[in-house]
Parts: sequence; structure tokens; C-alpha cells
Amino acid sequence: MYKRILVPVDGSKTSDAALKEAVELARDQGAKLRIVYAIDEASIVAGSEYGDMLGAEKSQIDSGKRILEKANAIFPEAETRLLETERIGQGISEVIVQDAKAWGADLIVAGTHGRTGLRHLLMGSVAEGIVRISKVPVLLVRGGA
Repeated sequence: MYKRILVPVDGSKTSDAALKEAVELARDQGAKLRIVYAIDEASIVAGSEYGDMLGAEKSQIDSGKRILEKANAIFPEAETRLLETERIGQGISEVIVQDAKAWGADLIVAGTHGRTGLRHLLMGSVAEGIVRISKVPVLLVRGGA
């Protein structure tokens, strides 16, 4: 029986499917649900035009807050948290797993796009990273490729 379920969201249809599964599990198990959105500081630096890192960061934070609000409307009893990587080289997967550990999650439910080949090599996979480093069970919910 799961008591604390953590689900990372990013606004995609795949993460919406994972959220739906996490909500069903939380209701079925009588578990607490934590919904997280993670921001990668390195991508803000790399993606900011003309050095407007503050504007890019604010945009990412605002987007994350909107996604969390939308997710929380589906399951208002859930708590939400905006996560940010703390150092260059720290990946989204790592910050999610660290938060799951600190919160005491006993299950992580994550969406996976199911990419393979070159697309997987170029884009990587947050879900794969979570599976690789998590000490608690991870339920992957497959979405469209």
C-alpha cells in the first residue's frame, strides 16, 4: 500500500496521463499526493536570448506555476511544489528523486514518451533518469511517441 505518491508534471499529454494514474492510485490507496514541476537552470541559461536570464527564469517559473495550478485543480487535496536544479550538471531527474526522498514518497509516477533511437539519444529521458537513480518504486505511464 502506498502512502505518499509523487508525480512530476510538465504540461504534456504524457504527464497528464501520469497525473491521472497518480490521482487514481492516491484515491484508491488513500495516499497523499505531491505534484511537482521542475525547472532546469542550465536550460534557462542556454535558452535565454541576449543574456535575459531573469526574464527567461521568470517565464519558466510562471509557466511552472500555471501547470501546477492546472494539475492541482484535478486533485485539490494534493500539495504542489516548484523545484529548481541547484547546480550546473544537476538534471531534472535528480532534483525530482531528491524531492521524493526528502518528502518520504514511497512511489513516483512519471510519464514517458517512449522515444527510441536518435530522438531518445538527442532528447534523453527524465523518466529513464528517475528509474535509474530512484530508491523507491517508479510507475511509468506511457504516452504518445
